[in-house]
Amino acid sequence: MSISSDGITWEEMIEAKAFIDLARITPQPFKDSVEFTCIPVGKGCAISLPTAPAIGLNRIFALNDRDELNHAFEWMKTKTGRRHVQIREAFATNELHGWILDQGLVESGGWMKLTRPAPSAPLAIEGPVRTRLAGIDDASTFGRLMCAGFGFPAELEPLWSCLVGKKGWACFVAELEGVPIGSGAIFMEEGCGWLGGGTTLAEYRNRGAQKALIDARLNKGLEQGVFRFAVETAQPQEGPPNISFDNLTKAGFKPSYIRKNYTLPN
Repeated sequence: MSISSDGITWEEMIEAKAFIDLARITPQPFKDSVEFTCIPVGKGCAISLPTAPAIGLNRIFALNDRDELNHAFEWMKTKTGRRHVQIREAFATNELHGWILDQGLVESGGWMKLTRPAPSAPLAIEGPVRTRLAGIDDASTFGRLMCAGFGFPAELEPLWSCLVGKKGWACFVAELEGVPIGSGAIFMEEGCGWLGGGTTLAEYRNRGAQKALIDARLNKGLEQGVFRFAVETAQPQEGPPNISFDNLTKAGFKPSYIRKNYTLPN
């Protein structure tokens, strides 16, 4: 995957593929119970899970074409929750800014996309936090850690549990003295890897769990032939440090571009 004529980059496409695959493998009865839906549009997608507080599960992204945006937007307007459209800032033409105004969208911060090549050799994971690849028996633990770390309602634990052991995915649990304290996942396809789901329980933060989880996923990708990795985090702002951004840049990730978030009117 590489940049396409419409400006959609490989790092956007692998992220969209990950969320489309998440929707594909989530059991239908559970999807119906929480109104979880996702549609592929062009090289991107539109995804809706109204009870999830995170932007990541209520958004349109990886689209620059106006017709595709209109199609996804009409679909998203039928959904509930706090819905968003994400636009890559560098490709926001005057026409696209006009479309944003016409739809009544309100800017609400941004995300920084980061990328890095594969490490030349497996990374040594140091410090007291250990990581391990989650097996089927760890599925419920992985789902619990994801929801607790991100502040999701516990009813969404099956959404993340279903990732464990699925083709194209690798899920990790971080432990401190044998206690599960954090989680992280990687989706891999065609030599590209997308890192997601990296979180640590609040009471165990700042002890090295995120660094260990980043390195473990990079090592897994290297093992599986991934040669480039992508991830995203909140755009750094003045004020308190952005710990996630700092951890990623220390791990060799470099900023790629900014994606602005726009909120749909109620």
